[in-house]
Amino acid sequence: MKKYTIVITEKPDAAFRIASALTESQEQPRKMIKNGMPYYVVGREKEILIVSALGHLYTVTDGRTGKRDYPVFSFKWRPRYVSEKRAWRVQKWIEAISELAKDADVYIDACDYDIEGSIIGYNILKYACGGKETVSKRMKYSTLTKEELKKAYEKPLPHLDFSLVEAGLTRHEADWLYGINLSRALTAAAKKSSGRYSVVSTGRVQGPTLRFIVARERTIRSFVPVPYWEIKARIEVDGRNFEAWFEREKIEKKSDAETILSECMRNSGQVRKIEIKSFQESPPVPFDLGLLQIEAYTLFRYTPKYTAKIAQCLYLDGLISYPRTSSQRLPPAIDYEAIMKGLNEKTEYRRFTAELLTKPRLKPYEGRKEDPAHPAICPTGKLPARTLESPERNVFDLIVRRFIAVFGEPELKQITTVSVDINGHLFRLIGQRTTEVGWRHFYSPYARREEAPLPQMEENQNIAVKKVVLSRKFTEPPARYNPRSLLKKMEREEIGTKATRGDIIQVLHDRKYVKNDTMTMTDLGFEVLGILEKHCPTIISSEFTRSLEEKMSQVQEGQEKRERILGDIVEALKPIMERLKEREEEIGGRLNEALQKSRTEENTIGHCPRCQTGKLVVLCSRKTGKRFVGCTSYFKGTCNTSAPLPQKGSIRSLGKVCRECGWPKIQVTTKWKRSWVLCLNPECPLKKEVKKDEVQDMR
Repeated sequence: MKKYTIVITEKPDAAFRIASALTESQEQPRKMIKNGMPYYVVGREKEILIVSALGHLYTVTDGRTGKRDYPVFSFKWRPRYVSEKRAWRVQKWIEAISELAKDADVYIDACDYDIEGSIIGYNILKYACGGKETVSKRMKYSTLTKEELKKAYEKPLPHLDFSLVEAGLTRHEADWLYGINLSRALTAAAKKSSGRYSVVSTGRVQGPTLRFIVARERTIRSFVPVPYWEIKARIEVDGRNFEAWFEREKIEKKSDAETILSECMRNSGQVRKIEIKSFQESPPVPFDLGLLQIEAYTLFRYTPKYTAKIAQCLYLDGLISYPRTSSQRLPPAIDYEAIMKGLNEKTEYRRFTAELLTKPRLKPYEGRKEDPAHPAICPTGKLPARTLESPERNVFDLIVRRFIAVFGEPELKQITTVSVDINGHLFRLIGQRTTEVGWRHFYSPYARREEAPLPQMEENQNIAVKKVVLSRKFTEPPARYNPRSLLKKMEREEIGTKATRGDIIQVLHDRKYVKNDTMTMTDLGFEVLGILEKHCPTIISSEFTRSLEEKMSQVQEGQEKRERILGDIVEALKPIMERLKEREEEIGGRLNEALQKSRTEENTIGHCPRCQTGKLVVLCSRKTGKRFVGCTSYFKGTCNTSAPLPQKGSIRSLGKVCRECGWPKIQVTTKWKRSWVLCLNPECPLKKEVKKDEVQDMR
């Protein structure tokens, strides 16, 4: 049979993009199906087969068969369908790739060029293709544009990046050793106590991240508010009112504050000093994945994991560069001018790109972080070929405007501070204005200009004082973490990776360790961390996790051996696992109590509006299997209040009641992140009004 080249990609969308790029005619690449797996055939001087994975086809599993106890220190890489019930498609995929690879004589790994992509390609070549990882070439690209993909195919790297592969294998195996042993210990203890199976997990990064949240929660709960007083004066200049603040922001003693207030009860003051400071505000740096996730949460309230998912879709559509990057730099090789010209085709960007293209030289303002594999996240210059969903439009627009803004000029600003003397006490009046517009012009509406200009004043000028006000305030505890601030904390502490931090934050929600966007700790989260603090404090230390991250980076640089790191991990885990086994009964009791509270709290919607003594909880009908809401007083025979629930989507109590009928309100969220607010009362007057309006509209 005639030999051919086989190209392995990470996802089906990437396979189609690469096949389209390598097709020399204007026609679409020939699509074939094998075992339910789509692949593409491109006819050149030599036939090319482009096949795809489904992300990870192989995973780390217990080296023993038929056992689920702990501790476990032997492991193997196996197909995912061996250990995951829902991964049945993976078996057919692997079989299809194996069959297609038999008669190939050239192998090319075209998975994403990062740790995860390197492992995916390496495992497929090693296991599905029969040990071809040593002879395979490597395509390296940062965008799925036709030009870059053709170049990456025609000039591939001669072999895989084995240092990157080794670092990835080390990370996965280290995470597996920690995660499987600690999670099995906690889960087994909880099951032994209650007889009910509930996953209780922790891991190398999950534990320290949980510790950050618990530490903040403890600070908040133990915080004692301290009163203080603020004084501000309302003054009039040129017929306009302004607020001037007393020179001491906080006055600790009430008697001092009242004395100052009484002495400032005058109807005039005098300008003592005017300070004008000019400064320039540099443009923002290009997006790495962390910055994009932070900005998307700030602007749109998208979780880090959701933002990463959207960015991946935009990348697979060829609209942006590879998103899982830690770089804040834009090398000239990406061709700034060509990208600008591409964006120039879209009306809303045209006036900005046209303005920048008149510059004699395009030079971006860049950050310090650099990723040798990929540039910062930027648009490719290609415009959407399909109608983007609203979240996709938002993220794409944000990335485009950020890219344009980094080529803008610094903004020149001026801050004016006026000191006003009111009977010997100084008050400060602060104004700000932009003297020269810069990059914000391009980054609108995501960066607004804060203008608070002051009228012209002179030293010794008399100022009318309209009113002086004394306010009592209280010191406040630090704010709880939200996904944005927690992501920043993880980056500062250097735990996790750019690709995994968003997933870790989501896992804390999924495990019910935290709730709400403000990441409020649950009893279960407190108990899990309390157990880890008592029995294995090293595991939740960010210093310990950071040191492991450094060692894994050294593996990539060839300064450390994978076997040595894994051996050290096993030796460190052995005494910890012995301690957890000895305390299994105590740990199980604590976890079981917290799990019961968590389930009750999760299923409780609010107080019953009819009997006022029971609570409305989510129940499941034995006859139909459908969920509904019922009052807990039903079991006492005193209340039969119930209401239907939507059968799809997750349900969350809002802690609010309907203004019309007083029933609790809930939020329903589908798996597509669509959500709506619903009053539980099926007879709510507001619902009847809506239905009445709909009938009238139909008439």
